[in-house]
Amino acid sequence: MSKIYRIAAIPGDGTGAEVLNEGRKVLDAAASKFGFRLDMAEFDFGGDRYLRTGEILPDTAVNELREFDAIYLGAIGHPDVKPGILEKGILLRLRFELDQYINLRPVRLYPGVETPLKDKGPDEVDFVVVRENTGGIYTGFGGISMKGTEHETAVQSMVYNRFQVERCLRYAFNYTRRHGKKARGKGTVNTLALVGKTNVLTHVFDLWERTFHEVGKSDYPDIEREYYHVDAACMWMVKNPEWFDVLVTGNMFGDIITDLGAITQGGMGIAAGGNINPEGVSMFEPIGGSTPKYTGMGIINPLASIAAGAMMLDTLGEYRAAEAIERAVMVVIGTKIENLGAGRMGYSTSEVGDLVVREL
Repeated sequence: MSKIYRIAAIPGDGTGAEVLNEGRKVLDAAASKFGFRLDMAEFDFGGDRYLRTGEILPDTAVNELREFDAIYLGAIGHPDVKPGILEKGILLRLRFELDQYINLRPVRLYPGVETPLKDKGPDEVDFVVVRENTGGIYTGFGGISMKGTEHETAVQSMVYNRFQVERCLRYAFNYTRRHGKKARGKGTVNTLALVGKTNVLTHVFDLWERTFHEVGKSDYPDIEREYYHVDAACMWMVKNPEWFDVLVTGNMFGDIITDLGAITQGGMGIAAGGNINPEGVSMFEPIGGSTPKYTGMGIINPLASIAAGAMMLDTLGEYRAAEAIERAVMVVIGTKIENLGAGRMGYSTSEVGDLVVREL
């Protein structure tokens, strides 16, 4: 009897439904090929629901989503809703309440995709960022006093405890062991590098660095450890991305360097990410956003959504299916699609999905 995975599908806003449809098409094909089933239930959380009802997420939503094996997201962001309302009310709320404490962002340049980095190709742009996703400065510790006066004061604090730091680092070490370059047939050793700012943020990143070396030395002696200041890491991401294997960092720095990474791998049209709770429900999404100006035109690139679906299968343990989807995406990009931009691919959104299915 084939295994059944229950997936919560959230098309969301703008072009989210279009790219999610193509991802679902590819996932169904992979499930049929590799002998498992995906039972998808759709939820209408997003801007249209909010404008219609005034409700961002129902009170029952988080508990309902806990009953699924994973969440597959299209995009969040509506032109008629003030920025921040949906993002905080849906994305951040789900990350925090479902304890999706890892944000996983592969930065891999596929063959045939252009990068703005001179003389760099797929062999050089090939690393992964593990970002702590529920702590740090984004948790909102702080406040504003005397607002609107000349003495107005604003404080927002970066707060981490040992538990948060250690579980993120252990995930990163385990991920490096299974997905590092050596595991993928590249390089001589798997390397995990901590990205921080120990020379300025001396309290928080002292905790990160000490924990990093203690855990690595005691439990992961097979993995080489390195440390980079975040400003230097940004420079090297442009100059020498081939130095990197897996990077691990805190919430704010991770937010910044993953967008830098996305443009080096060819832009948001191919970048996918996962918000992961290894012991619970994880959520997977394309990074490019809802791009409302292209809604309904059938010209948006669905490959990032398809790649996010592959990440979802990998996290669920369907490794062969995940690898097959990634290989199919690489072949389609390398042989069929000359431009990843919306309306410039030479194929419609649904045709790109069909190409991946045929290759799969």
